[in-house]
Amino acid sequence: EVQLVESGGGLVQAGGSLRLSCAASGFTFDDRTIGWFRQAPGKEREGVACISSSDGSTYYEAVVKGRFTISSDNANNTVYLQLNSLEPEDTAVYYCAAGPSIVVVTIPKFYDYWGQGTQVTVST
Repeated sequence: EVQLVESGGGLVQAGGSLRLSCAASGFTFDDRTIGWFRQAPGKEREGVACISSSDGSTYYEAVVKGRFTISSDNANNTVYLQLNSLEPEDTAVYYCAAGPSIVVVTIPKFYDYWGQGTQVTVST
């Protein structure tokens, strides 16, 4: 059974940091691209960043580039998202998802499997 489990969300003040984790199981991790997405209340789900588990290449959406860092620990089938310099606009439920290795962008429809999400709230 394919499972993606996010953790690490919470409440943080503006300018603070969090590290989100996405623990994956039930599929060949090295053959996948893992993406992070977020959805704020009343808004559509949007891409944040993704990483190829096969070669480590990464992609970031402009809104988070320079503030967020995605990384992968293939030995433990886990992908991380380091969130720095957080802003109230970053408040959302953050999801990780697994897609085919050919996917190199964060377009939700290209991803097959999704986690349940973890809440990130940034206060002023």
